[in-house]
Amino acid sequence: MKNLGYYDGKYDLIENMMVPFDDRVHYYGDGVYDATCAGNHIIFNLEEHIERFYNSAGLLEIKIPHTKDELKEILKEMVRNVDGDQLFVYWQVTRAVAPRSHAFPDEKAKLWIMIRPTQIGDPKKLLKLITVEDTRFLHCNIKTLNLIPNVMAAQKAAFAGCDEVVFHRGDRVTECAHSNVHIIKDGKFITPPADHYILPGIGRAHLIRMSKKLGIPVDETIFTVNDMMEADEVIVSSSSNFCLSACKIDGQTVGGKAPELLHKLQEALMDEYLIATKQKEE
Repeated sequence: MKNLGYYDGKYDLIENMMVPFDDRVHYYGDGVYDATCAGNHIIFNLEEHIERFYNSAGLLEIKIPHTKDELKEILKEMVRNVDGDQLFVYWQVTRAVAPRSHAFPDEKAKLWIMIRPTQIGDPKKLLKLITVEDTRFLHCNIKTLNLIPNVMAAQKAAFAGCDEVVFHRGDRVTECAHSNVHIIKDGKFITPPADHYILPGIGRAHLIRMSKKLGIPVDETIFTVNDMMEADEVIVSSSSNFCLSACKIDGQTVGGKAPELLHKLQEALMDEYLIATKQKEE
C-alpha cells in the first residue's frame, strides 16, 4: 500500500479515513502523540518512543486502550504493509468521543496511526534558523497535540526562507518548533536540561549517549542565545533528523568551527540507524 491509516480498530488509506465529529481532539486537542521512522520495514527506537508515549498519556490521565506490547504489534504489522524503504510512523491517542464538555468523559480513548513514505534527514544539509520568543505553556515535556505556538513559529521560519525555529525564554534557549537544539563548544556537547521547558527528545538522548561513547564530554545545562551564536557548532536533532547542523541564525553565520567532531557524530548516528534497521552489518 502507498500509505495506511488506523482509527479505533479501522484501517484504510489515510485519505479515506473518517473521524467522529465529537472526538475531543477537535475541541481541545485533547491527546498526545509520538512519531519515529522505519527503515527496511523496521521501526527505529520503537521501545523508547512507546515509553515516552505512555508517559505523556499518563501525565494527562489518558488511558491508552492497548497494552504496550499490543500497540507495538499493531505498528509493526502496519509498517509491513506499506511500500517504501523509509517510512514515517506516527501515532496518537485522544481522550474520547463525547459531547463537548471540559471535564473528562467516562469513555474509551481513541488510538490513531498514520504510516506513509518519508526521507531521513540528510546530514550534509546545512540549516538556516530564526529565533523566536518561547511563549508556550509550561508542560513542554508532554508531547501533546496542542501545537499552535509551534505551528505559528514554524510559519515564521517558512516566511523567512528558513528551516526551523529556535525558541528562547528571555536569554535561555529551550528547543525548536519540532526539534531539539544543542551546541558544541570547546570540544564539549552541550544540551538544555530535560525539564518542563523542553520535550525529552529520543534523538537528543541518542546524541548524548553517542557523544559519551565517542569520548565527547556532555554537559546538560542551560545555554543562552549568545552562547549559541558563538558556539563552534549548532546542532538540531529529531527522530528522523539525527544530527543536522546550522549555518545561519537570524541571518548571521554560525558554527562551522568543529567539522571533524560534528561529522564523527553524524556518521556514528547514521550507522546506528542503518544497523538497527538491518541495512548495514555491525
